Parts: sequence; structure tokens; C-alpha cells
Amino acid sequence: MTSNTDEYAPSTAGWVREQVEKVTEAGTTAAVDIKGMKVVLMTMRGAKSGKLRKVPVMRVEKDGVYAAFASLGGAPKNPVWYYNLQADPNVTLQDGEVSKQYVAREIDGAEYDEWWDRGVAAYPPYAEYQTKTDRKIPIFLLEQAR
Repeated sequence: MTSNTDEYAPSTAGWVREQVEKVTEAGTTAAVDIKGMKVVLMTMRGAKSGKLRKVPVMRVEKDGVYAAFASLGGAPKNPVWYYNLQADPNVTLQDGEVSKQYVAREIDGAEYDEWWDRGVAAYPPYAEYQTKTDRKIPIFLLEQAR
């Protein structure tokens, strides 16, 4: 491994960078929201750079399992973090003041349908985002590392 493997590389998206900075300063994800709804903060390894990347995603949780929706607001392509999780599914997830290690896996079928409904209930704009794109919005489940 190179020496930059634990180096944090801020997002090129201004709103992401600002939210990450607020969470870091406050020590809690309660410091930010998206459209008034709670978020969690995912920290992952960049697929190309190998550097640490951080991104806020909507808080969709059930029984200690979280879901990350790769919606990108209904854009025709997946967000960059989607490829990061494909390359290395190990993430740190911060919810409030608590950070834990999780392993991400992409879901489909009945499991996808169940979590899609749960995600739309937590963040209704997901339903609109799906109408804006021909791609099926990917969902990753984040389950605690064993």
C-alpha cells in the first residue's frame, strides 16, 4: 500500500464537502440534513485514488442495517461512490455521534423492493428521482462487519 491510503480526499461537489466539514466539526451527523431529513456519513476508499472518501446519504435504517441509495438525484449515471463500494465494500458509517464498520452489498429482487419502499418512506424524493432516469437506482445494504 502507498502512504496515501489513509489520506482523506474532499469531494469535488461543494455541498458534499460542506456537509462533511459540518459533521466533522460538530462530531455528529445531526449537524446536517437534506431537505430537513436525517443523513448518515459513509467513509469509503476511492476506487481509483485509494484515498478516503466521505459522502452523506439519507438515513434509511432498520434493525441496525442501513441502506445507501445510489440515486444521484435521478441522473442518468451512478454516483462515483457506487463504484467505490463495488471496488471495496468496507465502509465506516457514522449515525449521529456513533461510527461503526460495515460491509456493503448491492441488493436486488424482493429484498430490493422491500428496501425501496422503506427508502421512499424515509426520503420521498427517491420516487421522483426514479422517474427521471432509465437506470434502476442501485441500493446497497450496509451490515455491521463481523
